[in-house]
Amino acid sequence: MELPKNLLPDEASPEWLNKGDNAWQLTAASLVGLQSIPGLVILYGSLVKGKWAVNSAFMAFYAFAAVLVCWVGWAYRMSFGDELVLFSFENSSFLGKPGVALDEKYLLGQAFLGMFPTATMVFFQGVFAGITLILVAGALLGRMNFRAWMLFVPLWLTLSYTVAAFSIWCPHGWLAKLGIIDFSGGYVIHLSAGVAGFTAACWVGPRSEKDRKRFPPNNIILMLAGAGLLWMGWTGFNGGGPFVASIDASLAVLNTHVCTATSLLTWLFLDTFIVGQPSVIGAVQGMITGLVCITPAAGVVQGWAAILMGLISGSVPWYTMTVLHNKVRFLRQVDDPMAVFHTHAIAGSLGGILTGIFALPKLCRLFYMVPDWDKYIGLAYGLQNGRTSAGFRQLGIQLLGIFFVVCLNIVITSLICLFIRLIVPLRLDNDELQIGDNAVHGEEAFALCAERDQRFVNSSNNTVYDAQDQFSSIYVTRTFGEVQMV
Repeated sequence: MELPKNLLPDEASPEWLNKGDNAWQLTAASLVGLQSIPGLVILYGSLVKGKWAVNSAFMAFYAFAAVLVCWVGWAYRMSFGDELVLFSFENSSFLGKPGVALDEKYLLGQAFLGMFPTATMVFFQGVFAGITLILVAGALLGRMNFRAWMLFVPLWLTLSYTVAAFSIWCPHGWLAKLGIIDFSGGYVIHLSAGVAGFTAACWVGPRSEKDRKRFPPNNIILMLAGAGLLWMGWTGFNGGGPFVASIDASLAVLNTHVCTATSLLTWLFLDTFIVGQPSVIGAVQGMITGLVCITPAAGVVQGWAAILMGLISGSVPWYTMTVLHNKVRFLRQVDDPMAVFHTHAIAGSLGGILTGIFALPKLCRLFYMVPDWDKYIGLAYGLQNGRTSAGFRQLGIQLLGIFFVVCLNIVITSLICLFIRLIVPLRLDNDELQIGDNAVHGEEAFALCAERDQRFVNSSNNTVYDAQDQFSSIYVTRTFGEVQMV
């Protein structure tokens, strides 16, 4: 029996190529790219004060372009190539050899995982790297010198992201060989971005005092459009994790949206019944924490576990933002405009830990498809099946991964910032901080920007977070600059 002509292998469709998997992986990559361009560009540009709309959106726009060029130039092979340094532990490593990913012979060969060409894998992993730097930018909006940001992006990608990606995702990575579970980037992307952003914010310094006090979003409706692109784009973010159009990819997509919806509703209920007002921006924060929390677990947990993760991701970061942030002096001092620390570092850590509890061995087998799949087991199932030590081992590996990513990003991000400030200032000068976009770029997003900002200042509620007097203890300084935190 002969195959249909469209399924016969030829030079453009070799025998190892699965056209369905390749089509899905390119689609998933494009969805992730749309999360950044235009998703986060819109989200950042609309959530900041009008005078910073251009600068905030452009930081994201630049980062995406710069990352892709560096990615094919050297960073992809540092993340997924041959080992640069070998450990004695199972011949593992933490970094690959730098090398270009531009030669057609290399790009048209089969990827290291999956039944599609390396070109598809390079693009898929490249958009993940791009969104990571954009998330880091969220902690630096409204005051970082754009020239410093232009230097920061390639340096951090090269020195930090590649190390985490190789260690956790590359089959030769030391944490990968230990058996860490990071389905689609809870560690490599979100925890890394949250810690790096917070660390960089320490070194860059705060926005102007005026902006920290009053930082009203310039367009909440447009913000929802950006948030919607981010949410729906996560179908590709987690659905592309298995590198195959499989049943596990379907489960990952469903779990992603169920967890996110639960987290959003949890955050909304807490805002409504404890704070006293349902906040649109708070709901978006709950959406983000749900997306982040489920990412390391999306295809390896059951639906009921996704619901529990949504409840936890909608409540714990809410508490750290609205309550704990007020009580910890260090957290108050660091100016994190998009609350990247809470929405990505805290939520990403929660996701990693909960993965170590709820990971189902059968689903891990479907995801990893390796002979030693049985080493992947959540603590809950270890206790249930008499494999308690294996369950605790998995949880310990998840915690070790968190410790590694946190330490890596604190050290490398600090060194990068110290190096950059030898060349250019990290922070804009006071005059530029007062003017905003027009001083930095010679462009403004809104012709009546200054007039509108003045109108906000003269109103009784200067930000969308201002509430009635009876709730002032919680809301009085809840600008998005301290996102529902202070």
